[in-house]
This record gives sequence, structure tokens and C-alpha cells, in this order.
Amino acid sequence: MGKLPFRDDLKDDYIFRLTDDTGMLQHSKYSIPDPRHGYTTDDNARALIMALMLYGRYKKKKYLDLVYRYSSFLLHAQNEEGKFRNFMGYDREWLEEEGSEDCFGRCMWALGFAVSNEHTPVGLRHGLLHILKKAMPHVIEVNSPRAKAYSIIGLAHLDSQEVKNLVSELSQSLCREYEKHRDGEWKWFEDIVAYCNSVLPWSLMAAYRVLGEKRFLDTAVESLEFVDSVTFREGYFKPVGCNGWFLKGGCPSDYDEQTVEACEAVLAHLEAYDVTTEKKYLQKAKKCHAWYEGVNSKGISLIDEESGGCHDGLTRDGLNLNMGAESLVSYVISYLKITEVTT
Repeated sequence: MGKLPFRDDLKDDYIFRLTDDTGMLQHSKYSIPDPRHGYTTDDNARALIMALMLYGRYKKKKYLDLVYRYSSFLLHAQNEEGKFRNFMGYDREWLEEEGSEDCFGRCMWALGFAVSNEHTPVGLRHGLLHILKKAMPHVIEVNSPRAKAYSIIGLAHLDSQEVKNLVSELSQSLCREYEKHRDGEWKWFEDIVAYCNSVLPWSLMAAYRVLGEKRFLDTAVESLEFVDSVTFREGYFKPVGCNGWFLKGGCPSDYDEQTVEACEAVLAHLEAYDVTTEKKYLQKAKKCHAWYEGVNSKGISLIDEESGGCHDGLTRDGLNLNMGAESLVSYVISYLKITEVTT
């Protein structure tokens, strides 16, 4: 495959530029944080994972401060019922009483990761566990495949029989969807390959790691190989474009390529590598991360050298020059994970 051009440093200027005393702002106009779009719980949940990873590696107080800030956002986002609001205006007023199921799933991912993380301070762990327990009764209610997948990934960090039962039930549900839609060469969970695709096989890899049920591994491997056949057609990673996606019987959309796809593909392939020890998955994880740094369909790095920010994807004409929260957090998580296994 040759040497991939991974960076050996990480600039954090843009993390602090995009984060204020409420949390991480959702969008930017080019490299200027844009208050007009406020905040999302989606972004702050994933930012919590990022901040804990940063604190775990570098042990700097500034990162622990971010951990508390993003945790506080999640605490405030949870409604009385135990679910999560997603969109907040810059005036700190919530724009809804309940967010999407995918938002709920991402919160479960972040909470499971943070509660189980060895670097989470004890008092903070108790607070996050309070949020998690309040949300737990609603896990089984979710219908979105991605919400189920994110929930599985979060719960797989925990170790109780109640949690394992939930992981099993959610994973069996995903496998049933897979068998329902699987048809000939089409080996996927739906009749469309759309957004955040890698989270589906990734979750079943995690479920297999926890429960050892072969059905989960078989489904994860087959579905991951299918989506890989779509996204590695040219030898490098090229995610399915969000302008049309990939409908069964059709052709994958070329653009726009979204940053979150590369990050979750890295995480899925590293999980597959951990579970199977097959080095091909490690090599694909490296290629997925290299997408950020210029090994992509445009041969352009998405990283802003000055600030450490990440541009919002690749369009037919080149870079999307905005640099929002999802892109930044996706890149930093991907960087921290891939350098963890390659250095």
C-alpha cells in the first residue's frame, strides 16, 4: 500500500475556537464560528468522546475542562422523560422538546464511552451514570437502525447482564433487518446505503466482542465487505456521496463526500481488526484516515494547517471551505485512534 502521509502532530486551536462557555457550536462560515446556527447535542456528545480521548492521551487540564463542558451540555439536553433535545439556539433556548433517535443513539455512545473510561473523574462518572440510567429505559424503543447501532456501541463498553441483554436484543433486531433487505449482491440493512454507514457493521462487531454470538460477526463481516466494495472501488477510500446516496439497483452518488464517513469507517475497521486480528482491516482503517490528509478523489487535504480545523467535505468542485463541529470532531477522533495503533 505504501506509506500513508499521517501527521505527527495535532493542532487544537480550532477546537477552542469553536467551543464557547455553553458547548461546541454547530457550524462555521469558512473558518469563523457561526453563532446563528447555535448548538446540537449530536455534536457535543461526539465532542465529549473527543475530549476524553485528548485528555487520556495528553493529560492536560484544558482538555479535562472540555470534558466537563460537553458533559454539562448533555445533562442540560436530557428532558424530564430521559430522552434528549438536540437543537439549541445561540440564546441557549431549546428549539424542540425531543431530538431524533439518531441523536439519542449518539448520546448513548458518548455516555457508555465516558462512564467506562479510566480517565473520567469519579464525580463526573457518577453524574454521567445518572444521565445514562435515566435514558436506559428508552433504548429498546428506538426504531432507527443507526440509533440502535450507536446504542449498541455505547452499551458494549458496560458490563452488566441487563446491558448485555439490551445489546443482544438490539443486535438481533439489526440482523433481522439485514436478512430482510439482503438480496443477491446487495448485502445491506436497508434498500439504500446512506449516511453513517459504517456504524451498522461496527456495532455488530462490538456486540460479537461482548457476547460471542457468531451471527453478529457473520453479519458484520459480510455487510462491511459489501460497503467496502463500494467505497474502495478506486483503491482509496471514497464514501458514498450525500447528494443522492446509493439506492439498491442504482449507482453510488459521487459527491458530496462527508467527513463523518471517514471517521466511522476508521472505527469500524479497527473494531474488525480487534475482533478478527485480520490485518486487512487495519490497512483499510489507515486508508480511511488518509482520506482526511489528501488520499482521496480530489487529492486534497481537508485539514486547515493554521488552526487544525477540518473542512466540511469534498464536493465535485473541491473542498467545502466551511469547518463545522461534525467535521472537526470526526477528524480528531480518527486521528487519535489511528495514531494509537500505528505509533
